[in-house]
Amino acid sequence: MAEETVTGAEALMSAAVRRGVRVCFANPGTTEMPLVAALDRTPDVRGVLGLQENVCTGAADGYARVAGHAAMTLLHLGPGLANGLANLHNARRAHTPVVNVVGDHTSWHLPYDAPLTSDIAALAATVGSALTVSGRDDIDATTCAAIDDAHARPGVSTLIVPADYQQDLAAVGSPAAESAAERSNRSRPRVDSSRVKEVVARMRTAGASVVVLLGGNALTRAGQQAAGRIAAHTGATLFSQTFPAVAERGGGLPAIDRLPYFPEAAIAALGDRELVVIAGADEPVAYFGYSGLPSRLARPEALASLARPGENVEEALIELADLLGAAPAEPVVQPRLELPDPTALLTGATVGQTVAACLPEGAIVSVEGGTCGYPFYTASAAASAHTVLTNTGGAIGQGLPCALGAAIAAPERPVIALQSDGSGLYTAQALWSMSREKADVTVLIAANHTYNVLRTELNRHGESDFGPQAAALTSLSDPRVDWIALAAGYGVPGRRASTVAELSQALADAVSSDGPHLIEMAL
Repeated sequence: MAEETVTGAEALMSAAVRRGVRVCFANPGTTEMPLVAALDRTPDVRGVLGLQENVCTGAADGYARVAGHAAMTLLHLGPGLANGLANLHNARRAHTPVVNVVGDHTSWHLPYDAPLTSDIAALAATVGSALTVSGRDDIDATTCAAIDDAHARPGVSTLIVPADYQQDLAAVGSPAAESAAERSNRSRPRVDSSRVKEVVARMRTAGASVVVLLGGNALTRAGQQAAGRIAAHTGATLFSQTFPAVAERGGGLPAIDRLPYFPEAAIAALGDRELVVIAGADEPVAYFGYSGLPSRLARPEALASLARPGENVEEALIELADLLGAAPAEPVVQPRLELPDPTALLTGATVGQTVAACLPEGAIVSVEGGTCGYPFYTASAAASAHTVLTNTGGAIGQGLPCALGAAIAAPERPVIALQSDGSGLYTAQALWSMSREKADVTVLIAANHTYNVLRTELNRHGESDFGPQAAALTSLSDPRVDWIALAAGYGVPGRRASTVAELSQALADAVSSDGPHLIEMAL
């Protein structure tokens, strides 16, 4: 009997399936056609087309945050990878496992420096690791290594596959089953008990002058319940990272707000504390440098590391609470959330309160933009149990793709994209993919037709009276983007709301219907 042969592209997809990949967000080109053909013969991997690479990478980030395991992207050469770097930067900062598969020119064509030739590995290195396939027989092992690396760090891994190696035929081997050691790499490393005990000792001497800054899987339900026990027992103040990758909210959890964005407020929260316990987060630093303000938001001598990003901080918090002798967690009773006055016009505050009050149980909310995002996050502590995804890396254009990926990862859960208009325009193409995939995403666009955060920054730089160019460069009103028409062009039905009553009704209608919907909130 003749030995079965497969292409390198088929071998790559087979290895990906063995490593648990089930979705590929793709914007392929000529050098990826063998991989596209291989997807036809890989029914276990769902191909999702994005019209721009930053949609693919943002969707892979959102998918992996919700699913807990890596998604794959398929991108075209160096320029395709470069187009997706902004949301790969966000994924890197969120410690999300994402695996990019990038086709390269055939190995024998590379020396000729064709117009689309570039240093793909150098581009990939700006956001994570890069592995290059050196031959057809190398594809299986290198694919597994790239996926394992994305899970182990966790973070972004890029696999570069020359087109000839994708097409080459080879006999089907007997790939080794995933080992116990490889499987263990997918779990978060445990925090050594000695580190937990060191934090206990410091907390006992610091008294109530303690802040615990939560990130990573400290923001699971179990992690926040343990943090609530610690706060109740010690008087410590709890904050989450300013932009957490994934945070459970509502449903009786403690009301843990985000560390303030602007450095003055963050320094006021942290600067005079005896102890700042870092629990799965990075050290808090200002997003930007401002003259006269320190970059580090807490005194270095006040810092204590309970768990680093990527470690199992949920488990460490439970151990910390037990060692402190904190009482078992009790559900937090939040005041009942009421809708604002139904006739009230929409503002950041009324939108935040309305969305929180109307939020269905188990919703996933992808938040990008401060106008409504901050008020919503604060109000959502009293909402039904839900999950929030935020823009951890600060690169604009994450909200809509992240919502798309979340909806594909959890099709049984309603997904809401709470999105500012300026940032939404960076990746508006995600609406088309939502329509094509019939994803249950309700997009809420806060339409103030202004880059409001930039006007705030101009004020912070002492520019209170804008000249004509500064005003024009921070305005989206001439011409105004018609979001309803834009959404319709991508196949997504839309409507406008300008009052609390209109928004609450539109949101209820959208969530109860199948497929994507867009609501333009006139602020």
